[in-house]
Amino acid sequence: MAGHDLRPMTVALGHWRAERVRPAGADFGWLAASLLVLAIVLMPLGGLVYFALRGSGDVWPNLIANVLPNAIRTTVLLLLGVGVLTTVIGVGTAWLVTMFRFPGKRVFDWALLLPLAVPTYIIAYAYLDVMHPIGPVQTTLREILGITRPRDLWFPEIRSLHGCIFLLGVVLYPYVYLPVRALFLMQSAATLEVARTLGANRLRVFLRVAVPLARPAIAVGVSLALMEALNDIGASEFLGIRTLTVAVYTTWVVRLSVEGAAQIALVMLAVVFALVLTERWARRRRVFSAASRRHHAAVPQPLSGFAAFGATLACFLPVFFGFLIPSSYLVGSSWRRIKVAGLPSALPTWIENSVTLAAVATLVAILVGLVLAYSLRISKSPAAPAVVRLASIGYAVPGTVLAVGLLVPLAALDNSVDAFMRATFGIATGLILTGSGAALILAYVIRFLAISAGGIESGLAKVSPHLDMAARSLGSRPAKILATIHLPLISPAIAAAAMLVFVDVMKELPATLLLQPFNFTTLATALYGEAKRGTYEDGSIAALAIVAVGLIPVIVLARVNAGMGLSRRRKQIVTGDAVETGMAPL
Repeated sequence: MAGHDLRPMTVALGHWRAERVRPAGADFGWLAASLLVLAIVLMPLGGLVYFALRGSGDVWPNLIANVLPNAIRTTVLLLLGVGVLTTVIGVGTAWLVTMFRFPGKRVFDWALLLPLAVPTYIIAYAYLDVMHPIGPVQTTLREILGITRPRDLWFPEIRSLHGCIFLLGVVLYPYVYLPVRALFLMQSAATLEVARTLGANRLRVFLRVAVPLARPAIAVGVSLALMEALNDIGASEFLGIRTLTVAVYTTWVVRLSVEGAAQIALVMLAVVFALVLTERWARRRRVFSAASRRHHAAVPQPLSGFAAFGATLACFLPVFFGFLIPSSYLVGSSWRRIKVAGLPSALPTWIENSVTLAAVATLVAILVGLVLAYSLRISKSPAAPAVVRLASIGYAVPGTVLAVGLLVPLAALDNSVDAFMRATFGIATGLILTGSGAALILAYVIRFLAISAGGIESGLAKVSPHLDMAARSLGSRPAKILATIHLPLISPAIAAAAMLVFVDVMKELPATLLLQPFNFTTLATALYGEAKRGTYEDGSIAALAIVAVGLIPVIVLARVNAGMGLSRRRKQIVTGDAVETGMAPL
């Protein structure tokens, strides 16, 4: 190196360090754009506070006396039940498919994700008809037992709190299964083998070693499941469970009190923040290490006899109750509906409305998520991470809360524009935002921005910063670097994030119910209307379409899930990690 002149390189590196110290105007522009996004995301919270402070007159005393106590108690019990059930199913099945070999294990590895394709309101919709006194289950049981009258057969009531807990639990457990299985795959077998050496049996190893080490993944998964349960409105209302979400909807739509709905929505926000703080508290100052490169992962242990049958049954039942029953019911009901009356005449309109809303919301969410993720990458401001994280809190806010909070600022903007146009041009514009799909798209973007921003941020993290350094040293601006370097490299991450946002928008019910324009029906609201009328076969086609769309991300997740286990096993074979230790593998 002595014969080479290093001064150009030194000058270039010095120029780069100077840029890192002194933020460029373009870099600040990206941060300013993120601040604007944050202001829009926080806008619904300001609307909630505004409405709540206005008071609800005679409605609020009635809410305090008759609605809120029961709604809070029911919501807490529902969340506790769903939390326990999703933890038991998610952690138990993740442990079985990761640590043991039994009949059907390769199928259950991906099949346990299938309930993710079934929205909560669809499983309640399906079970209401399946478990009806004159439905197929009770009718078959009466024929087997020789009972003629429906009232003579005792059967668990699905329209109850425990019924709602069960249905939400068998649909939402994959939120726990996914992160816990990923963590079990990364755990070192050495820790488990030490416990076996000290005389611990399988159950004690699972409860005393594996579960405590998996606590961060369990906390994250359960928090997501509980937020989804709190956001649910269809299943709870169909089953007659008056949760806080249902109370917000009925207070707004039935009692015509937006102020009262806003006050209940603030109570819901308090519950959400309590969930988030609880999850953070559970992981405070704790370090959970995964397997290092020198430690081999646990080799699945073969099961036989009753143990193998029990493991197969334990993995089959969640898939059976959470996916096979509702999906087979939807297929059968749709086929009967088509044979008798054909496809609903409005079905093309429902599909067109749903796809249009989802496509526009996905495009906007991806663009906004790109702004947030890229500003986090290039900004030197210490405030940038906080801005991006705060702008992504919409996923933790239930759709009903977003809908109530958006009404104030959007209605005020509509009224201002209408007044200006009347005074200036004599033209009445009406409700441009709240009377069209714009308010609904904004609610979708705020709610699912965390998915797009998080996916794009993960993609950008895999791009070496040296590429940015080289391009900046050659005089390229951040926008040009993004267009010419980053976008081609992160296109798979953008596509994956777009797919997830699209499917979530297609399934979203609470915000759609409250903000949809007049005479505008989507697949989700069409299903809701048919279920309210009790015409289940008429709504089964819309429900089947939503489930079919929901299968797309499940298939992708299943491929990724299978790839994780396969790559782990290949690494053991190639590196020689899976050595004989003279001990039964766990």
